[in-house]
Amino acid sequence: MTPILEVNNVVKKYGKKTALNNVSLSIPHGSIYGLLGPNGAGKTSLIRIINQITFPDSGEILLDGEKLSPKHVQHIGYMPEERGLYKSMKVGEQALYLAQLKGISKDQAKKQLKYWFEKLEIGDWWNKKIQELSKGMAQKIQFVVTVLHQPKLLIFDEPFSGFDPVNANIIKDEILELKKKGSTIIFSTHRMESVEELCDEIALIHKSNKLLDGSLIDIKKQYRSNTFDLGINTQNEQQLKDFLNAKYQIEDTFFKSLDNELKLSVNLNRKPVNELLQDLIPFGQITHFSEKIPSINDIFIQTVTNN
Repeated sequence: MTPILEVNNVVKKYGKKTALNNVSLSIPHGSIYGLLGPNGAGKTSLIRIINQITFPDSGEILLDGEKLSPKHVQHIGYMPEERGLYKSMKVGEQALYLAQLKGISKDQAKKQLKYWFEKLEIGDWWNKKIQELSKGMAQKIQFVVTVLHQPKLLIFDEPFSGFDPVNANIIKDEILELKKKGSTIIFSTHRMESVEELCDEIALIHKSNKLLDGSLIDIKKQYRSNTFDLGINTQNEQQLKDFLNAKYQIEDTFFKSLDNELKLSVNLNRKPVNELLQDLIPFGQITHFSEKIPSINDIFIQTVTNN
């Protein structure tokens, strides 16, 4: 896929502190791109530069092949972690005002707002003030005003903060629908389970440097350990352990199951999976067998800890 956004060797310093150190990214059209990193890693600095709130000390950013400039603001939708709604304004009045700032006519904004307010079942909030809403309710309004002008590029910073599980799922489905319609989404979050569910590609920034970058599947393959969890009902537990230990690396493990079987983690030591299965069959009934695929949470912790 061709990139919608290219970040080329961006450097950003605040006094003596380096927030971004020669960071380069390439974000494909129509993807959900996870921007990950611990607090203070440099993610927010990069997001602010993409939104032209601040500017890099060196390097450049291209949107659809053009150097980023003020005219591109209308093509970007940004929902910051610290929400930017005016608490004393009424919801409808504020939504119309923010839509017009993005270049939408008042009539078109009303039409778009009617669609979203009906879709998210928030029509009766129109005349409420933001300060009268819960954090989750205000979050829905922020989401609507972010996507209203149908930008090419959407940036969500911790989009599920403040949502209960039901509403978080609603917003997740809307994000996937936006992707389906052609939007590209940069998604910054500390919720690794959301990254697993939503992201096609990720980058991990730590201490101002990019440590990882690529497709979610390719990165998981890099961290693959060729280890499997197995459950087996057997009358010869110690004999089985001794046999496996001679060929593989094994250790006791835990996973949820409905049986009270022997649970082991087995590293194949480069041997084929079928060989392990053939070794197990004479010892009893296999009730569970799955590869231990590294989670993004595991990869995040391992990478950050080692750097």
